[in-house]
Amino acid sequence: MGTLMEIIARRHSVRGYQDKPVEREKILQIVEAARLAPSTSNVQPWRFIVVEDPRLRDALVKKGMGIAVPNRWAKEAPIIIIICAHLDWIVHRLGARAAGLQYYLLDIGIAGEHMALTATELGLGTCWIGWFRAKAIKNILNIPKGWKVAALLTLGYPKEEGPPKPRTRLGLDEILFFNRLGGS
Repeated sequence: MGTLMEIIARRHSVRGYQDKPVEREKILQIVEAARLAPSTSNVQPWRFIVVEDPRLRDALVKKGMGIAVPNRWAKEAPIIIIICAHLDWIVHRLGARAAGLQYYLLDIGIAGEHMALTATELGLGTCWIGWFRAKAIKNILNIPKGWKVAALLTLGYPKEEGPPKPRTRLGLDEILFFNRLGGS
């Protein structure tokens, strides 16, 4: 537990997991947090596939991940969550053309981070995976044609104990600007 800022400070990418299953109740809490996330025009494009089966996880890692960076460590995670987007024709397709912005990526990012923060609150670890072979993942899991694989999230009990290693972050004076940039 802790305050929201304490949970945010504790959240980090976990690449080593205990061989311990994640309780169904915790999985449901994590997905519920994502379900409550805001989305563009409230279209709620997210769809989540929870992969617990070791054979499917192994196939995902061997055939669906590691385009440039091998993610073999992901096989250790008791769960890999496939975050998909079911794209709305008007909001996501026409809106993207008009505004030049893929709104579903914002929606998926918010929902996914809700999941990561809730997992941290529950004593679990996560790691976002952004490099993957979407077509291979769709084939392995028989994902419907209208769904787009947007991200993967590993989930499980972290191997390491204690607080995460300190992370270097830019200071507020480097990232925060009020009203405008530059001089007077």
